[in-house]
Amino acid sequence: MSSADSIEAPIYAGLVEEQGDVPAEVRRVAEEVLRDADRAVDFGAVRSSAAAAR
Repeated sequence: MSSADSIEAPIYAGLVEEQGDVPAEVRRVAEEVLRDADRAVDFGAVRSSAAAAR
């Protein structure tokens, strides 16, 4: 959060000070989960095998 943002939203700035930047942490964790899911559910090899078997 920039200083301009904290001037415009002092309540949000206070919450970030008290609780941390929860939305940013949620975004970070969601991106990590999506990357893990992408690696875990990669059907590319299955599709290639099925196409080769035809």
